Amino acid sequence: MFLLKKLLSALFLPPLLPLLLVAAGLLLARHRPGPGRFLAWMGVICALLLSVPRSVGLMLAPLEAVPVLAPNAWRGAQAIVILAGGKNRHAPEYGGESVNRLTLERLRYGARLARQTGLPVLVTGGAPTGGVSEAALMKEALEQDFQVPVRWVEGASRDTKENARNSARLLASDGIRRVILVSHAAHLRRAAEEFDAAGLEVVPAPTAFLGGQTETDVDLGDFLPGPSSAYAGWYVSHEWLGLLARRLGL
Repeated sequence: MFLLKKLLSALFLPPLLPLLLVAAGLLLARHRPGPGRFLAWMGVICALLLSVPRSVGLMLAPLEAVPVLAPNAWRGAQAIVILAGGKNRHAPEYGGESVNRLTLERLRYGARLARQTGLPVLVTGGAPTGGVSEAALMKEALEQDFQVPVRWVEGASRDTKENARNSARLLASDGIRRVILVSHAAHLRRAAEEFDAAGLEVVPAPTAFLGGQTETDVDLGDFLPGPSSAYAGWYVSHEWLGLLARRLGL
């Protein structure tokens, strides 16, 4: 099921989805020109919508409607949970593998919260592609680069649902039920649902907001495709697809 989910995810996310639509449209156009051209243009439009700041921002807005962690909002929390976001398998300057950009953004904010609150830290993330677990790499980065100790390392999970279930079991042995949950703002809606379902009370701590434009902050660049907005388009598509999978019980 895990491998099937990953395959379907690749098929329904950019850049592959728009390319498949264009390719299917060009093939269909050989026999049915009208529908074929329509399908190909749909692929082009899909690619543009997922790489233009204004349209990507509209998709991000409902996901990133999680307020930042207010001062003292963490009162009553017993631990900080930082979710993995992937790893770099080729990081020779770090001796092999290391955390990737997504995970590093979460670690930075998690380290700040750990210093501010004095709460113990749990890192969670397995190794779905093999090698060292993401959690082990997170522990190394936190302790060596941020000088923040890690109490729990959950390195067996392959997705957000397993992050939640495995973390809940690990924390239950220490009687911990209320946690500060650190992840990307666009990911926290789905992550909080999974951790709630696992029996933990969540204090959301969003970081790395990808949207945030207001209606008054409009210029020509908002309607031109760019690499940063294309990255955000992939991320927001991934999160909406993840929410759909959760609603379907997958």
